[in-house]
Amino acid sequence: MPTESSPLTIAQLAELAGVSTATVSKVVNGRSAVSSETRAAVEELIRRHGYRRQRRRSTPAALVDLVFHALEGDYPVEITKGVAEVAREHDLMVGISDLRRDHTAGGAWLEGVLRRRPIGVIAVFSGLTETQHEQLARREIPLVLLDPADDPARHIPSVGAGNWTGGLTATRHLLELGHRRIAIIAGPDSALSSRARLDGYRTALDMAGVPVDPALIGRGDFFIEGGMAEAHHLLRLPDRPTAFFATNDGQAIGVYHAAHQLGLRIPDDLSVIGFDDMPSARWAIPPLTTIRQPLTKMAAAAASMLLTLAHGEQLPQSRVELATELVVRESTAPPALPSA
Repeated sequence: MPTESSPLTIAQLAELAGVSTATVSKVVNGRSAVSSETRAAVEELIRRHGYRRQRRRSTPAALVDLVFHALEGDYPVEITKGVAEVAREHDLMVGISDLRRDHTAGGAWLEGVLRRRPIGVIAVFSGLTETQHEQLARREIPLVLLDPADDPARHIPSVGAGNWTGGLTATRHLLELGHRRIAIIAGPDSALSSRARLDGYRTALDMAGVPVDPALIGRGDFFIEGGMAEAHHLLRLPDRPTAFFATNDGQAIGVYHAAHQLGLRIPDDLSVIGFDDMPSARWAIPPLTTIRQPLTKMAAAAASMLLTLAHGEQLPQSRVELATELVVRESTAPPALPSA
């Protein structure tokens, strides 16, 4: 009988769990055709004893698996450029998955990853369940989170940006221009970056002695349509805002559309600042003032961290955060003087 600390083979796991070796193999390899009760029992045995492979570990495919919560807009393009740059230097391919606006990868995605056996996975603005983490770890497939949707556990490497500082800087820019009725269109409450940018906004107002008006806080979804809907609502307030901080460039473009539909001119009647500095921001009319988030550099950093882990080396730090910066263009100006 194995001791509490000795790793078990598939056959030993099957005997203790009272199931077939084929069933245990499905659990170990992340396949879905197993009941939740059986899966939980096998995984508990693996947690207690460990799992000893009986065959030599196969060589990983020359592939980086890149998974996005949504393949929409400029955001995934900038991320892919950074990962592809590092992958090209190491003769690796990049595989791309789309979670269709879901922030948690499903079982079918994981099964595909385990079949492909890439050198590692970069999850962008999305996350994995604890069970999925364990399944990747058992197959020795490293994971790095990029722009994580939620606060990652300490043992999970991640790359992000200075979201709180960016929110503070964006709001300070509008305050320095003389605005006091500053609306914000935040992203989803579940997103770490959204919460940090909103906290930066609140801090800037507090430091300037401007009360935070809950009526000026809109809740968007980081997409153009959501930004436009929230802007329409906020611009119909009796005392409408004179400026908007849209917490990504997509929502800022939504504000542009709402302003145009209501006959307002930017920046004459309304100032707008975004966040990200996507390539399209400079081609908006007028060109968008925004907070630059170095997405391509963030992606390259995540890919480099993944390669370090894939080579069996330790990372010098598990969390990397790159700085954001203000890019002033033509969408922000002092508030219009009240008519006589």
